[in-house]
Amino acid sequence: MSRRTRRPPIWRLLLLVVMIGVAIYVNQVVVPVTPPLFVPTETPTLSPESYVNQAEELYTSGKISQAVKAYGEAIYSDPTNAANYVALARLQVITGDYEDAITNSQNALLKNPNNPLAHAVMGWAMGFQGKYGEAEIEIKKALSLDPNNALAYAYLAEVLINQADYTLYDKAAEASKQALQFGPNLMETHRARGIVLLNTQNLEEALQEFQAALAINKNIPDLNLYLGITYKSLGDYNQAQEALLAAYALNPTDTVALTELSRAFFGDGRFPQAAQYAEEAVKVDPADARLHGNLGIIYYKQEKYDQAINTLKFAVQGGTTADGVRVEGLPLDYGRIEEYYWYYGFALARANRCVEAVPVFRALLTGVPNDEIAVYNATEGLAICQTNLQNPVSETGTPETTETPDAEMTPTP
Repeated sequence: MSRRTRRPPIWRLLLLVVMIGVAIYVNQVVVPVTPPLFVPTETPTLSPESYVNQAEELYTSGKISQAVKAYGEAIYSDPTNAANYVALARLQVITGDYEDAITNSQNALLKNPNNPLAHAVMGWAMGFQGKYGEAEIEIKKALSLDPNNALAYAYLAEVLINQADYTLYDKAAEASKQALQFGPNLMETHRARGIVLLNTQNLEEALQEFQAALAINKNIPDLNLYLGITYKSLGDYNQAQEALLAAYALNPTDTVALTELSRAFFGDGRFPQAAQYAEEAVKVDPADARLHGNLGIIYYKQEKYDQAINTLKFAVQGGTTADGVRVEGLPLDYGRIEEYYWYYGFALARANRCVEAVPVFRALLTGVPNDEIAVYNATEGLAICQTNLQNPVSETGTPETTETPDAEMTPTP
């Protein structure tokens, strides 16, 4: 029995031809322009100029850490531009990254050894590290290259005044005046002049300079800090609190701003608020004995004597915190440190722990004999302890003491 061979329908042949044509088109046209699966696509890279513009906008709006990153991107996009290294270094000085500022100044000088601003910024950063001699050498190099460089004069004024050497104050004042002469519209020149005036106790003039600097850029943390300190020194605690709160908002981890803020509330008699910011400062840097001392004084004023003792002990004797942080005690000295000692002594006396308090008061008498307030407080503290020995405990269970004399908290120089 024979079989008949069946031919496939014509429509199937046509369909097969179309499918082959589609496969060829996909292979030759579509596949080459289609990105591979699971491979991330490249993001478009901004030009160096775009990053610089972005950095300047961020700086003006107070977003300094983001501005630093943007300048870093600009340098990555164009490593040959020395100006971007200098701009980054200037911001790093403001944020306290002095080593990085010096490195980027050096990078700029590798591109151009005769860049006056690079030398000036390097000197500015070195001054904050206490390398005053090297700092002055770098800034004077800048001025030899550009005798009318306003920023170099401003940085020189800060380096000179920050040495706390009264013999240099006239030179600092002259440098700050020259900075303003050559750059009357620069934030840094008003800042430097204000710092010099603040340190020489020309407070009203300092206030005007810091306000002028803030009119140029209101979002610089340390300008608000300096303004707040100046207001506090003038006794205007409301304005001081406002300025210091602005500094704190711009840089919440700045222990100087937190400490000055606590002292502004302290001076206004608002001890709970003062304690709040002093406690925050200790949380930020628990190894700083001065921060413990500041907080301990506030606890004392709140009559929280046990807390005052525990906190002031770190300032005076040092120790290890509950979190395992080691605190080095501060050797007795004139100024703010002696206050930690006499408040510590008074807190111990209030708690009827005169065996511990008496050595503290005696240390004040022998250690800072030329400070009348310290000697007076030490003498009164010993008298309180003598009273406690005669009448150790009152009917309420607390030691009988007289009103504790102390000195008004003075602004930190």
